Amino acid sequence: MKLKEKLESWLRGYSKLVILGVGNPLRGDDALGIKIVRLLRGKVPRRVLLIEGGSVPENFIRKIELFAPSHVLLIDAAHFGGNPGDADLISPEQIIGVVISTHTIPLYLTTELIREFTGAKIMLLGVQPKNVSLGEEISPEVKEATENIARTIVEILNNT
Repeated sequence: MKLKEKLESWLRGYSKLVILGVGNPLRGDDALGIKIVRLLRGKVPRRVLLIEGGSVPENFIRKIELFAPSHVLLIDAAHFGGNPGDADLISPEQIIGVVISTHTIPLYLTTELIREFTGAKIMLLGVQPKNVSLGEEISPEVKEATENIARTIVEILNNT
């Protein structure tokens, strides 16, 4: 199943959605979650809250709780054996084995806290990075993927 179909299926019937971009903007492809959130600004319905969580997404749990979402989509770099720029939906239970640990608190703990405080459905949109070295720019493959993913999300959210 393609990413678009997986996202459409997962988002079916959502009432409010939080999209939380995660990653370190100083580590090349790890910035992709933040970049996607920035590309979505001004292009999604009002029932979607966009948050640039950076490397401390746990700092936004209260803001997410107050928004009372039905769904929370985290976007981050994830090593799942794909080619650079490949993307997939990853359940919170699978996060431990795939997410790059550039975060203060492991991402699976953040997802558990969000679930505990909101009861929302949670999924990670993971993108295979090419380079997460300090001081590197985002790779061409991942830059293209971020633009394609942002377009896909906008299309889905504006047609549901």
